[in-house]
Amino acid sequence: MLITKNLSFLISIGMLILLLIKIQSYNVISYNSIRKHTKNLFILHQSDISTDGRKSLGTADIKKKSTEKIDVNPPKGTRDFYPEDHRLKTWLFNSWRSVASLYGFEEYDAPVVENEALFIRKAGDEVTQQLYNFVDKGDRRLSLRPEMTPSLARMVLGKGGALSFPIKWFSIPQCWRYERMTRGRRREHYQWNMDIWGVEGIDAEAELLSAIVYNFKSLGLTSEDIGIKVNSRKLLNDMMLQLGIPKDKWAATCVLVDKLEKIPLNELENELTTIGLL
Repeated sequence: MLITKNLSFLISIGMLILLLIKIQSYNVISYNSIRKHTKNLFILHQSDISTDGRKSLGTADIKKKSTEKIDVNPPKGTRDFYPEDHRLKTWLFNSWRSVASLYGFEEYDAPVVENEALFIRKAGDEVTQQLYNFVDKGDRRLSLRPEMTPSLARMVLGKGGALSFPIKWFSIPQCWRYERMTRGRRREHYQWNMDIWGVEGIDAEAELLSAIVYNFKSLGLTSEDIGIKVNSRKLLNDMMLQLGIPKDKWAATCVLVDKLEKIPLNELENELTTIGLL
């Protein structure tokens, strides 16, 4: 009986070893197959696509495939989020969601692709030059969103009088701008938007500042690490009036003020010269 048990045990161990060997061999084969297929990535010629737009997988078509390699780097100005990076992003976004919920905000979202006219009407030539825009197969002019506010305005207007004000909404959109890349600023970015509609005075601004400070403190950041800049168009208009800047140049001047920390000073001086302020 003891011999039988030992024999059964040895057989079981032997089968387990064979199974592990097979699994290991499968992993090696799978890895080598992935490497082989990755090295042979190709782009189909137009001749490989039928008249109705479908790709053919016949033997004759396979022979026509190009040997041109695909660039494995992400498009310029974008980035990949590997698991370790994505964990960090998720942690940060969750901290924003937690604070927004604490302050009574509701999350919303909108399509990353919008009608191009939505952004052109909102911001003029500056944003128009930075749009990732294109014409789709239905001959519609579309654009990746460069910011979220126009989409939010569209959504609120689309509801007509069905919304009860004030409303407190937040979003964490991915936005796109084809602009000059600088340190820490790429052509795609995420941002935390918190919007309050239907509140008079500065109460809404005070609440938003409070939420931002609370979030920084929850992340262990203090006034020694972070500075908060408050933008006031009314204050800027008063300053431009005192400086004697013509009102027809105020919009262009505001755009340049927004660029103060984004482009070199000599480029800013050139643009000021172009609009006649230097």
